[in-house]
Amino acid sequence: MVGRQTGTSEHMSRAGAPERGTGSGGEGTAGVTRRAVTTSAFLTAASLFVGGGFAQARVADDVTVRLPAPTGPHRTGVTTLHLVDQHRPDPWDGSAAREVMVTVFYPARAVRGYPIAPQMTPAAAEKFTAFDPVYLHRELPASGVDWAATMTHSHTGAPAQPVRRPVLLYTPGGGDPRTVGTALAEELASHGYVVVTIDHPGECGAVEYPDGTVREYGLPGTPGEPRVFRTVIGARLADTRLVLDKLAMLASGRNPDAGARPLPENLDRALDLRRVGVYGHSAGGTTAAQAMYEDRRIDAAVNLEGYLDYPPDTPGEEGELLPIARHGVDRPLLLFGTDGFRDARFDRSWSAMLAHREGCTRRRQLGDATHWVFTDYAAMAPQLQAAGLMTADDRTKLVGAIDPATSVPTVRGQVLAFFTRHIPSP
Repeated sequence: MVGRQTGTSEHMSRAGAPERGTGSGGEGTAGVTRRAVTTSAFLTAASLFVGGGFAQARVADDVTVRLPAPTGPHRTGVTTLHLVDQHRPDPWDGSAAREVMVTVFYPARAVRGYPIAPQMTPAAAEKFTAFDPVYLHRELPASGVDWAATMTHSHTGAPAQPVRRPVLLYTPGGGDPRTVGTALAEELASHGYVVVTIDHPGECGAVEYPDGTVREYGLPGTPGEPRVFRTVIGARLADTRLVLDKLAMLASGRNPDAGARPLPENLDRALDLRRVGVYGHSAGGTTAAQAMYEDRRIDAAVNLEGYLDYPPDTPGEEGELLPIARHGVDRPLLLFGTDGFRDARFDRSWSAMLAHREGCTRRRQLGDATHWVFTDYAAMAPQLQAAGLMTADDRTKLVGAIDPATSVPTVRGQVLAFFTRHIPSP
């Protein structure tokens, strides 16, 4: 289902029927580092995806988790871009220029002879292992998983179809790398969209640059602190504008990559920047909504469980609403949440957004689920539980008790239906 009337909300149970539910949730990170060079061995592993379910195999005692395959009619290609804003200093490490890494997924003209891309590079996977289970997602196993062995379903450098297609930007949750949004990005690309996933360096555990250096987490505190959160959102909004500017260069036939690395054939001819959407999870959802409010180039946005206010300076007080929640917006916005991630601040900011009757905002809720069900962990956590590496309680804390056979297609279906309605692809 795509939506009902402006300002309405729907609650979906595991079967997709309306239901009510409340809960709570939150997120946080710790630790401060600077960019570092890392290397790790790429260990090959095998895993199976059988009959719509998930299975995993062991190699050298490490489990390999598998991403669900996209369901659209198009095979997908993938490439990365290193984008640099020479006019904006980095807000976290003091460098003179802001450097951003993005991944571009797109419908491919042909894939034969082009290798399948890994979800994470070996160096990024090594840093992910050291950071995420320790500081960010403590539900994840600290060992026993070969994160570098998980493969995508997209082919590195494959030629793009020379067809102008809508562009969707993705901004991840606070602390998360762009790579944990791979499955949804591939799904949208397989249905005819060009999807650009964005890393916001300094916020997540590992961002690898083309020269092999890996920049690590570098916030001066936790993302939930008022002054840090404001800087996080400001930097993300500027990153989003940078990506759109660089994509305009690409669409005009120029190479926006800072190192002028070769681009896939026809990639410049695959972008239709007259039709742009943005979606994001958690802090990325906050960014997606506010980016549409500020940038007329964006036609529609999906907020996957991101607050629409700033944290209060004084505990117990109400924080300042973001401009989009204060004033509304004249373009379509989907607020998609779970019954396991709720608090007074969340309900207040989303209710303020829904109160603008002149807009086109709709709300959906997924039952038996919690915050990171909108990421690749929706498929991964049950696999880790089945392998004995995650308890049932930890799986529920991370993604909820919902079966991935329900959560994965429901999230995909809601996001795809929204963009199909408002920014249809040829």
